[in-house]
Amino acid sequence: MLTMSTPVAYPSGMPVKRQTRSRRKTEARRKPKRGAYHHGDLERALVDAAVDMIRKEGVEAFTLRSVGARVGVSRTALYRHFDDKAALLARVASEGFRRLHAALAQAVAAASPRHADPLPAMAAAYVHFAARNPSHYETMFGGFLTDWSRYPDLVEHGNAAFDILADTIRGEQERGRIVPGDPIELAEITWSLSHGIATLGMAQHLARTPSSVEELAVLGCRFLQDGMRVPKSGIGN
Repeated sequence: MLTMSTPVAYPSGMPVKRQTRSRRKTEARRKPKRGAYHHGDLERALVDAAVDMIRKEGVEAFTLRSVGARVGVSRTALYRHFDDKAALLARVASEGFRRLHAALAQAVAAASPRHADPLPAMAAAYVHFAARNPSHYETMFGGFLTDWSRYPDLVEHGNAAFDILADTIRGEQERGRIVPGDPIELAEITWSLSHGIATLGMAQHLARTPSSVEELAVLGCRFLQDGMRVPKSGIGN
């Protein structure tokens, strides 16, 4: 009696073993689904997909499931990397603050050899970052993440982006270029000015003059600095 695994002689004379049903099913399961995701860095792919969806549809429109569908992975694979939508948003925002910090640090480094004022360059870098990274910018400052304490990386990179501004103002105070005062308060005021110009510029509300948004940011920073500069006659005179 022949069984499903009995060798069968073919005209070539070579015995060929028939596949059992269970084996065929196993191999079928091993075959990748068409359109499925096959890349080692799934987390990076999910973040990139989220950034693209936010740019096209806004933060409110996308869901964790829709991001997974775009990448082509199951919900189980999604939840290995992100617990929920907020966790993915936190990852995008954290990356945004890391990029912003790098842009501000580069502006400071470029001004240092020339002994130039770093704050206008930082203002220009801020609005340039916003224009180049709209999805990150919206996620960072849109109020979508209410409990930052759940995301240590977000807190770390967010603080680093602010601290480089505060440290720069503190350094300018030590050089006698800016009046004494709380550097944190001065940094918050300076940040708010750059942020407002960047946000209005992205919304196309600053098109009444031929100046670019970056030029307006630099001009605004210089006006602000005029009020923070140490008088030539000295403080208190």
